[in-house]
Amino acid sequence: MSNKGKINRREFIGSAAVASLALTVVPRNVLGCKGYIAPSDKLTLAYIGCGTQGMRELCSLIKNPAIQIVSVCDANKFTTDYVDWSQNDVRNTIRRAIDDNSWGEKIKGIPGGRDIGLEVVQKYYGKSKDNGIYKGCTSYEDFRVLLEKETGIDAVKIMTPDHLHGTIAVTAMKKGKHVVTHKPIANRIHEFKVVEETARTTGMSTHLLAWSAKPQYDLIKKWIAEGRIGNLKEIHNWSLRPMWPQWQANPKDTPPIPAGFNWDLWLGPVPDRPYHPNYTHAVFRGWYDFGAGSIADMGHYSLFPLFRTLGINSPALSAEAYATTTCALDGNVSTGVKNDVAFPLSCIVRFKFGKQPELPPFELFWYDGGMKPMNPDELASTGKSLGREGLMFVGDKGKIIGDFLGENPVLYADNKTFTEKPAAGPTEVVSMNVWIDSFKNKTQSPGSFLYAGPVTETILLGGVALRAGKKVEYDAENVKITNIADANKFLVRDYRKGWEM
Repeated sequence: MSNKGKINRREFIGSAAVASLALTVVPRNVLGCKGYIAPSDKLTLAYIGCGTQGMRELCSLIKNPAIQIVSVCDANKFTTDYVDWSQNDVRNTIRRAIDDNSWGEKIKGIPGGRDIGLEVVQKYYGKSKDNGIYKGCTSYEDFRVLLEKETGIDAVKIMTPDHLHGTIAVTAMKKGKHVVTHKPIANRIHEFKVVEETARTTGMSTHLLAWSAKPQYDLIKKWIAEGRIGNLKEIHNWSLRPMWPQWQANPKDTPPIPAGFNWDLWLGPVPDRPYHPNYTHAVFRGWYDFGAGSIADMGHYSLFPLFRTLGINSPALSAEAYATTTCALDGNVSTGVKNDVAFPLSCIVRFKFGKQPELPPFELFWYDGGMKPMNPDELASTGKSLGREGLMFVGDKGKIIGDFLGENPVLYADNKTFTEKPAAGPTEVVSMNVWIDSFKNKTQSPGSFLYAGPVTETILLGGVALRAGKKVEYDAENVKITNIADANKFLVRDYRKGWEM
């Protein structure tokens, strides 16, 4: 896309200042007022990834006066073939953001792509202009071109499919940009280690969006530290995901690539293969090449802040996985499907951890696809059962059981139940400003990539165990599977030429 006539942020601010001096009546935003942030103090942001979740978060983020979205990027120009959990949620979210209840009324399907991202940015910022027009946002197909040309941006937000996260993050940090990304930081342990080292050597500020302050975890930590459940033995975490089709083999048909969709760019580091819609949009997460499974989707939200709160500062020593199996008919004969391309319909993964600074050795169990622990006696005796999602901490003297993200924790000990109200948590805006303030101050946020190693390597190790089909033992210091040499290939990928990491 042409950038003819584009001016950088410094030129824009300078010209705006000159124009303001010519006014006989000085606008109050120049003089300053409560809540007003001068353009020169805003964090300029490039937004990479304009799919369904990307658009939802863009519509929320754009309202924050501390940032200015100055560029959008997506390999897809515009289509209405996106997959979502609601037919009109994206449309309605955009309508609310731009105060236009008629937006998208002629769109059939679920929209997305960089044209939609650009339109939302320009319409939202246009609301503050006398003529309603704003043209200060650029649009790119290729994030590499964006990072080469947009020298005035401070940071990037990554909302692409998982397989591109690491590549974009490294490229951006090497260009001197702070990085905030959706989970995971990468979908291969090797790629995460490259990202981690790049963050360390460049000194750029980073943030993994799965982090958030969770007061209920502070309460759970207090109960454990007080010995209320005795020695911690196990942590159980279960999710109702996946909430997308989970194919068991690569598609064999080869439909045409949609107009305006750069399939080569979307593939990025992944080896060439024919385009198919089963790989793209919100269903990418189920594939080993493109996603990192349900544990990366939901496990980051629960486990990253939990690891930080409990002081778990090293990844799992081993992982062992149990997965559903499937069969297919060959003629009239049923045969087992060997699946090495996609995550299973459901699984259970057991991770073993060594001693931590404040915890003894313990095991962590992950469940998804409808799997969860057997209903504990403490709940069964009260006529209750575990919810569809939750967390449970098992000690040798009691249990702590909570809902999704450990909310509403209940302590079961000494044949009694105990509850306690956690401290109030931060608002959504405060949580968002954690990384914005860190980027502006050039400091590391609580969700920094530099703190995410233990949880990232643990989660990705679960995928390695699923693919290996056996218990894998992990040497984190040397980034190596020690007991199954062939499983080390799952720590990395075969890279396309020009995309190596």
